[in-house]
This record gives sequence, C-alpha cells and structure tokens, in this order.
Amino acid sequence: MKSRAERKIKMREKDIENYLKESVKKIGGRSYKFTSPGNAGVPDRICIIPGGFIFFVELKSPGKITRPLQDRQIAKLRNLGCRVYVADSNEQIDRILEDYDALQTS
Repeated sequence: MKSRAERKIKMREKDIENYLKESVKKIGGRSYKFTSPGNAGVPDRICIIPGGFIFFVELKSPGKITRPLQDRQIAKLRNLGCRVYVADSNEQIDRILEDYDALQTS
C-alpha cells in the first residue's frame, strides 16, 4: 500500500481543482474559472459562497510554488482587500472552507 506522501505526489492540480469545485458546490456556492485577458498570472478560481463571501484560489500541484508573476497578481488583489489563497492539497481546500463555515455561523 502506498503511503499518504506517495499518493499526494501523484495528485495533479486538476484533481485539486475538481475537489475545490465540488466542495464549494456542496455548500451551495459557485467556483468559476477566473481568466482576465491581458492580466496573466491571475488566480485560477474565484469562489462565491453563501453569505456573500468571495475569494480567489490559486491551485498548484502538490509541492509546487507560485511563479513571480502569480505572486504579483496575488499581491495586487490582497492590496485591494481581497482574500486570496494558494492551495496544493485537498486538505488545504478543506481548511479554507472551514474558515468560511465559521464566519457563516458567527
């Protein structure tokens, strides 16, 4: 049987993206592919969940890091007060959504 670390390495960015889409859908939200012509490096997804919470997610394969252009785009959005997350695992997606679940119940 493969260890958890070995299974994590085999996971692709697309797998994590699909997990994000399904997880957001389960809580009644929407997860849109985010593209902005002329603005390369924007996060992969914009998520809108019940309660009017909106955030961006840059998805990566396990262990991969953002490129400098992505870092600049993320910084621009954060400077505007937006929440932007970088996730390279399903567990990170779960933690992001747990944060919003806590906000909804408070």
